[in-house]
Order: sequence, then C-alpha cells, then structure tokens
Amino acid sequence: MTEARKFDVIILGGGLVGLTLGIGLSRHGVTCAVIDPAEPETTLAPQFDGRVSSISSASWKLFQAIGISERLEGKGCPIERIWVSDGLQPGTLDFTPPQDDDTPMGIMFENRETRLALRDAAQAAEQLSLFQPDKAVEVERDLDGVRITLASGQKLAGSLLVAAEGRASPTREAANIPVAQWRYDHVAIVTAFHHEIDHAGTAYEIFYPGGPFALLPMQPSRADRSRSAVVWTVPSAQLPGMMALGERGFLAEAQKRIGGFLGEISLAGPRSSYPLGYHRAARITDTRLALAGDAAHGIHPIAGQGVNLGFRDVAALIEVIVDGMRLGLEPGDAQLLTRYQRWRSLDTLSVTIAMDGLVRLFDVPGRVPSMVRRAGLAAVQKMGPLKSRFMAEARGESGALPRLLAGEMV
Repeated sequence: MTEARKFDVIILGGGLVGLTLGIGLSRHGVTCAVIDPAEPETTLAPQFDGRVSSISSASWKLFQAIGISERLEGKGCPIERIWVSDGLQPGTLDFTPPQDDDTPMGIMFENRETRLALRDAAQAAEQLSLFQPDKAVEVERDLDGVRITLASGQKLAGSLLVAAEGRASPTREAANIPVAQWRYDHVAIVTAFHHEIDHAGTAYEIFYPGGPFALLPMQPSRADRSRSAVVWTVPSAQLPGMMALGERGFLAEAQKRIGGFLGEISLAGPRSSYPLGYHRAARITDTRLALAGDAAHGIHPIAGQGVNLGFRDVAALIEVIVDGMRLGLEPGDAQLLTRYQRWRSLDTLSVTIAMDGLVRLFDVPGRVPSMVRRAGLAAVQKMGPLKSRFMAEARGESGALPRLLAGEMV
C-alpha cells in the first residue's frame, strides 16, 4: 500500500490565487501541495490571449514580500490615473495620487506574464510541491485531517485543504456550502487595441446603459504604438452580432464609445468573451477546509477588483495559518478557520455588494438617471475625504489589512 505524502496544507487549484498562496506559505516554512489539472503548455502559451489583470498596489506589496515581484519587474504598466465617466458627458471622476505619492494605483500585467512568474517562483519554492497536470479523485476530510488520492495514483495527507478552483468549485459544492448567485444579462468582450495617442498610464472606465467600456493601460508591444486592454460589456443578446463583426466594423463600434480621444485604433489581440455574474459563498470554511479566490466570491470586472479580492484572501489565510502554527496549532484547527472566516467575511461582503450596486446604478437608461450619476461623480470629485476613500479601495488598502498587503512578512 502506497504511503501518503504529508503536507501542512493541500491546495486544489493552481491559478493566480492558488499558486500565490502556495508560494507565500512556503516562504514562511509551511509545507504545501498544489494540485492543478491544467496542462502547463496551454496556460503558458506564448501568444497574448487578450486577458490581463490589474494588480493593486497592496497586492503588489504581497508579491514583493514573498518574492514574486522580482520576476515581473518591467513587464507591467503602472496605472497612474483612473478616469471614470458616464458616457462621454461632463462630470467625470479623476483619481490621481498626490504629487508627493509616487506609488501607482496598480499595475497591469498580461495574465500569461503573471502565470509565468508564479510558475517560476513555485518551482523555486523549497516547501512547495506542484502536482500538474493531476487532479483529486478522492477527498476525505474529518476532524483528524485531510486525505486525497490523485488521478495519478499518488496519495497525499494534510491538516488543511484549500479550495482555489474557481467559480464552479467542486469542493465547495461537495461541502454543501450555500452560494448566493445570479447572472447579469451582460457578457464581457475582451481584447486589446493599439492606439495613436499615448494612454499616459490612464485606466478609463466609461459607463453606458448597455454596460461599461474599460480601457486599461498596457506596455507597448510595438515601439511606435501605445496599447490598452479592453473589457467591453455588452447585453447578452448583442454578443453574437458583435463577435461576428469584421475587424473594421468592430473597431468602428469601439471608436463610438471611445470618442476618438486615443486617436486611430487597431486590434492588438484576439477577441474572446465570457458571461458575467455575481456569487458569494455563505461561508468560506468547513471542517479542515478553507475557500479562497473565486471559489469564495466572484464579482463583475467593473473595477478590476476580482483577483485582488482573492489576493486579500491569500494574505489573510497565510497570516492566520502562520500565527497559529507559531502557537502550536495545526493549519486546519477550527479556531484558525473561525478567525479566517471572520476576517474575510465583512470585506468580501462590502466589496461584492458595492460592485453589484455600481453595475446596476449605471445600467439605468434615460437622461434623468444620467444627470444624477454625473452630479454624483462631480460631487465625489470635489470631496477630498470621500475621494481618498475610493482611491484606497482601488489600491486595496482599505480595512484591516494583513501584514503581507503592507509588504511585511508575517
């Protein structure tokens, strides 16, 4: 009979959140296994697939603390400014850090670059074992621990199981954890544009009744053209027509929403789409189990906070586990899971509900709602304390921050 390999923590899911958690725990001397079914050749394909992530300034401090940032230096585009408007009408909200603050609001990376950096950091982590491609075919959790059998036949045992498998987490479902969820009648089209006028590190969020149109600054892929990622939300019924448009027609529709302020545009990446929805698990813990990232919560990409919420989970869970182990507790101890649940529940609830409310607010058509929204944006622009609070949210620096999000090891 094959003896099980023993770890402190077993992580199901080797995406951005799962690998970051494994690397962070390893840097604190916690032994981890990360199990992921995806073929590395697929997730690390050399061509740009149009997908990007905004790494908030707090998440970047986490990357710096656990040794990921050094593998990403120079590969991202700092977000120096966030510009929000209702259509292209007057009454905008312009987030710009004070002149004495040289910290960007966040950094835009191609997902492929982030995945490569995480893979390299994971392979270099002494306390981390990566099982990929592989998957759990049998999972047992009880008060004594966690036992897993992989499709490859290997057996693993641990104190804590972390589900970081994404929105459709089978582990969450198997634990019978209720989920509040709904679908928006919208779909996100994702691509990238080259454009004539430099974006100057500005992220644009332009709201239309059919859905927001976001332009996110990227590193140039050609010396003579600036480049921005695009997340274009459209009603679900319009998706087939939008995806069927030829390149010229698609760019013409996009230019209507941009208003020409970036000059001539051209495609800089393939077009893809995905449905939009909201979900939030009623609880993020169970016996010897913790949920993290999209397994715990999923929101509209309206403010680019989805993956950063997952990194907040990572930072909090690492701190809870490391503090507990220093006191002689196992990672899967119920006391530690209770602390993790309490710490993350309020933050995720407030952010997910706020993002959902923002989507619904800007989706109301008509001149009067538009006037009210523009008046509200103009008011926030003039109110220093309120504007500062919104900027702190965008940077991921609000609330009771784990030490890693301040750049400190636990």
